[in-house]
Amino acid sequence: MATVGSDIQIALIQGDGIGVDVSDAARALLDAALQKTGQAPASYREIAAGAGYFRETGRDIEPGGEQAAGKADAIFLGAIGLPSIRHADGTEISPHLRLRDIYQLYAGVRPVRAYPNAPQPLADPRAADIDLVILRESTEGLFYSAAVHGRSEVIDNREVRDVLRITRATTEKLHRFGFELARKRKQRGSPGKLTCVDKANVFTSMAFFRQIYDEIAPAYDDIATDYNYVDAQALDLIRRPWEFDVLVTENMFGDILSDLAGGLVGGMGMAACAEIGDETGLFQPAHGSAPDIMGEDKANPLAAILSGALMLEYLAQKTDCPALLDAAELIDGAVYRGFEQKRIRPIEFGGDMGTVAVTRELLSLL
Repeated sequence: MATVGSDIQIALIQGDGIGVDVSDAARALLDAALQKTGQAPASYREIAAGAGYFRETGRDIEPGGEQAAGKADAIFLGAIGLPSIRHADGTEISPHLRLRDIYQLYAGVRPVRAYPNAPQPLADPRAADIDLVILRESTEGLFYSAAVHGRSEVIDNREVRDVLRITRATTEKLHRFGFELARKRKQRGSPGKLTCVDKANVFTSMAFFRQIYDEIAPAYDDIATDYNYVDAQALDLIRRPWEFDVLVTENMFGDILSDLAGGLVGGMGMAACAEIGDETGLFQPAHGSAPDIMGEDKANPLAAILSGALMLEYLAQKTDCPALLDAAELIDGAVYRGFEQKRIRPIEFGGDMGTVAVTRELLSLL
């Protein structure tokens, strides 16, 4: 583990497609923010992984890659996957899902924030105030049976059964993480509310998920509690997203809802993601590898850059180094001011700035 004043060790998986472009952009902003706050530059250990690597070698990650990732202070991932490269069963190349499982990265943090002058598909003027977080459990739920884990029951090419798994140990940690996150946000001016999103009216597993939420809630009497079934929550993210603060949910539900919510604030080019466990964290833009624009300087790097800020915030707590939080806030502030002052105009949003130009302007704003 890094200590105050020492180099931060980052495992860097650039991956496929635009993963290289956006991870380079995030790295430039990270290094600049660290320098601005008087910190030593981060050290990067690059790890080869992804669909392109699989095509070349038959492996989805370099030998020893999983272990090397775990030895770093944090893991940063650009993007994984290419539509033309699949396993024999048709599933995608997904070594990052295995990293989630190996290091039990149970807390998937997906911030959803509206920025001035960025696309806002909802006509209601209150959409300008959207500022919520979807907390997605990232190791179990229906993804417990993701193909990369080999846990599905295949019956003679006639039937496939995937198990949805909810355990007390992981769910307790998830809900505590959610309440703590709502408390931190409340200190910064947010409402301080945690909404449990489930399907407890139909599934015993989801009723258990809610039961554990109710058991933990009394320890956080300063945080308001609420409930929503996942189908109603999908509707409410369109009808009244400005009323929510932190949503805690099962893995598959969180996967779907976070993409929907991302669409409310500009699209996946703004979708930052942190996946945090007890020992390490993985940080990545939630978008795909977009091979159709790879190498064309068209990718929006903001999701990756904002994921880098999430990584610095995580490392500030992990290493007890407040200056890293200052660096994270510098990046967040630069993105906000960039939109506010119309100085960043990504091609994704119909603007005139590619990956390099957006990165250069944010460095100037720092």
